[in-house]
Amino acid sequence: MQNGYSPKDAKSGALAARESSNLSLGLESGIVRLVEYDERWPALFAAESARILSAVSELPLTLEHIGSTAVPGLCAKPVLDILAGHAPAVPILQYVAPFERAGYQHRGDGGIVGHQFFRRGQPRAYHIHLVERGGRLWREYLAFRDYLRSDRPAAARYAEIKRSLAVQFPRDREAYLTGKSGFVVEAIRLNSCT
Repeated sequence: MQNGYSPKDAKSGALAARESSNLSLGLESGIVRLVEYDERWPALFAAESARILSAVSELPLTLEHIGSTAVPGLCAKPVLDILAGHAPAVPILQYVAPFERAGYQHRGDGGIVGHQFFRRGQPRAYHIHLVERGGRLWREYLAFRDYLRSDRPAAARYAEIKRSLAVQFPRDREAYLTGKSGFVVEAIRLNSCT
């Protein structure tokens, strides 16, 4: 097993993704749009992980599926979020060129220290959040995902918040993100080991 996925897992995920005639991913810029959970998302994550690991084969990297597309049954924006954990000993910016070779556009740190953001697709379909594996951001991303996966009532409350905000702010991504941030921050506070 390399970086959390065996070659067999990556191959089967890539095959499942190729067999899907409609990828169910893609969100236009400036739009807030939610879709129902799609059973194909885990296979799309596996296929994209294989692509990324191939492009970054010379550097240590661990990938995790995060965001609402990683929570079975939860509505989501149709963009697959990938948490990429770099080794603490490897400078974060060494990953920029390999990700760009894999077709990702580097968008900088977004004002978050220790975080680099990348996206791929027109309309955008994949996001990479590159952080230090095992660091505070890594633990927080996983704590939030795992909380939603394990607590169905909490996931349902989060879905209600998201649906309401998407209706209220269909063309204002920042207002949508701000509106759900209270739930996210409280969930991380209650469920993180930071």
